[in-house]
Amino acid sequence: MFFSQAGARTRTWEASPSEHKKWVEVFRACDEDNKGYLSREDFKVAVVMLFGYKPSKIEADSVMSSVNPNTSGILLEEFLNVIRKKREAQLYRNETRHIFTAFDRHYRGYLTLEDFQKAFKQVAPKLPERIILEVFREVDQDSDGHVSFKDFEYAMNYGQNEA
Repeated sequence: MFFSQAGARTRTWEASPSEHKKWVEVFRACDEDNKGYLSREDFKVAVVMLFGYKPSKIEADSVMSSVNPNTSGILLEEFLNVIRKKREAQLYRNETRHIFTAFDRHYRGYLTLEDFQKAFKQVAPKLPERIILEVFREVDQDSDGHVSFKDFEYAMNYGQNEA
């Protein structure tokens, strides 16, 4: 996929010391009985405290199934790893939104072929018109002539885990 290769890059983000400290404090606050781990419900509270939303049953199940079966919950190091990945994904999504907004010069909430042409002319002026059209068609998943943020985000993320 042409577009994924253009957007593919390895992500190397690490939490700042103050962010890391906050995560540890949230873990300890949610581990009220000092068990050394967070139960499913404790984990949900921690996510609310850090990200402002309650994780779905599927998300909580996914995290809990990745935990060592010999423990009764998620240990601090596992928690920190999960939270780091969530934060990294959040930052990447914000970056993707910023790129989409830069392409969407008319603030319509979708991109047209003309938006793609203008953007590519700035970043790759010698790119043949047929390649831009091919990229647009590939990203416009429902072929309605508009690329929604969801379509754009999918294209930007496609192939990220293959690098």
